[in-house]
Amino acid sequence: MQTVLFHHTPMAYRNSSKQKPPQHALAVQETSAERIIKAAHQHTATVWQGDFHNAKQVLAAIKKRVRRKMKAESDPATAFHKHRMAQAQQSQIINMLLVEIAGDYTVNAQRAPDVQAALNDVFGASNGESFLLPLNQLLGFIGAHEWHKKGVDIAELGDKIHVPFGVFSPIRGEYLALVAQTRLPENCQSAQDIGTGSGVLAAILAKRGVGKIIATDNNPRAIACAQQNVQRLGLSQHIQLRECDLFADECVDLIVCNPPWLPAQATSAIETALYDPKHAMLKAVLQRAHAHLQPHGELWLIMSDLAEHLGLRQKDELAHILAQNHWHIAHIAQTQASHPKAHDPNDPLAFARSQERTFLYCLQSQK
Repeated sequence: MQTVLFHHTPMAYRNSSKQKPPQHALAVQETSAERIIKAAHQHTATVWQGDFHNAKQVLAAIKKRVRRKMKAESDPATAFHKHRMAQAQQSQIINMLLVEIAGDYTVNAQRAPDVQAALNDVFGASNGESFLLPLNQLLGFIGAHEWHKKGVDIAELGDKIHVPFGVFSPIRGEYLALVAQTRLPENCQSAQDIGTGSGVLAAILAKRGVGKIIATDNNPRAIACAQQNVQRLGLSQHIQLRECDLFADECVDLIVCNPPWLPAQATSAIETALYDPKHAMLKAVLQRAHAHLQPHGELWLIMSDLAEHLGLRQKDELAHILAQNHWHIAHIAQTQASHPKAHDPNDPLAFARSQERTFLYCLQSQK
């Protein structure tokens, strides 16, 4: 737990990103976006104790002031890294508007909503200690809790997947369709879903008739989430959840893995589902999967080519990594990206997102 000097007294501070805590925090009833930004540049956070709805308006004003349109770059990698740097700098300022959360998970602000269920979803049961929390993150937690309750419709399941904050949500449907439609290996009776997250891919495999699926993840929140989804979908007899790093000990007919697609540094725990420096997880899976496949089994690798359009990976680099690790490409299925950002011309990375494709590589071991 980090601490901040609040009225010259250390107070607990929580932040779901990897940002450093502010050096000081001062309480206010009302103030302006300009003053909060000025204080932030002096490493001082502002703790809002006035009207909660006014705080949301001021937060919107802060975002409007710090989020400026980036200059176009001819080099894709430079554009990506500048975008990520700008995101980090903007987030640092935005997260300097704080609220005080009491030990019973109530907000010390007028007309504040009931956030107890949302905070319990994120942090678990309260330890009774008050703490400071960025307002922007609190609003994100509230939104995530509502999505957790509502669930995400999955056409391939004809049902919903429910995902709490801290677990990657399967909101991009194109890769789910690839797993649901690609021909299974002959006589496929068993599978492992590596980095299962919400459990959605394991559920799709079970719906397709794979009798035994072991779903692994090293994130206990993901395992708990997947377990709840598996039970809700009535698939417990087919899917076993294991909290471990990558592989369970068994050998199976099919291994499915959807690793992080971008070889870059994550700035928060949830971003580890998207960013992985130097494709470390991908390479570990490719190195170790041989020992966990039955003869004539297959490794299904789900990858986007966004990294190539961003200049983060050379066009032939993935093929080289596969060959280097003794994998033969038996079949490739692909689809155009269909998520909202892929069609948003105002997105800073629209030049790359508009060209993105998602691939399912059906790989056979050459060892």
